[in-house]
Amino acid sequence: MAATSAGKTYHHGDLRNALICAAVDLATAGGPERVVLREAARRVGVSPTAAYRHFEGRGELLRTVRNHARRELAASMERAAAREPGADDPVLAAERRVAALCRGYVGFAVEQPGLYRAAFCAAHPAAAGEPEPGRATAEPEIRAFTLLREALEALARLGAGRPGARPATGAAAWSAVHGLSLLLADGPLRRLSAHGRSVVVDATLAMVVSGTTTV
Repeated sequence: MAATSAGKTYHHGDLRNALICAAVDLATAGGPERVVLREAARRVGVSPTAAYRHFEGRGELLRTVRNHARRELAASMERAAAREPGADDPVLAAERRVAALCRGYVGFAVEQPGLYRAAFCAAHPAAAGEPEPGRATAEPEIRAFTLLREALEALARLGAGRPGARPATGAAAWSAVHGLSLLLADGPLRRLSAHGRSVVVDATLAMVVSGTTTV
């Protein structure tokens, strides 16, 4: 998505991008509940009628924001993995990659709780009083899960775990990291100090890696 700031005059022909940026700002500030097409139009400085020329309704706009949030989540994971120092031992290197990807996942949730919730929100037009789209489209797999699953499979190929358990292991690991992220972002663990949060994250990631090597 191009970098057009909401609230500023948009370039001619780029209204759709301006509306998306305004909607992303709304989600960042208050989560998916704040994403409303009329409010995005107001922030950009156009009428709702003009906005409806680019989006069928709130559901379509929210799906666009959700896709953006999912890309940002995956990018956070990849940046964390890129910062992880290498290791001569292939198993240790693979374990570090798994842990780094998980840290990037949790870090995104803590730093961007609104976008994190938007990444996993339900975006069904019917729920917002809008007609169902004429053709249902299959959603692609969430890249955050793909990154984690591939890292776990790479670790398993090095001799950790039973190959037949890989799909279940990936889902279990994602469940652990996703649950921790929710607790830290919006749940009771959000009150932890930075040190306390680090301790809990380290313990969870150790459990994820250990589960992969013992299943």
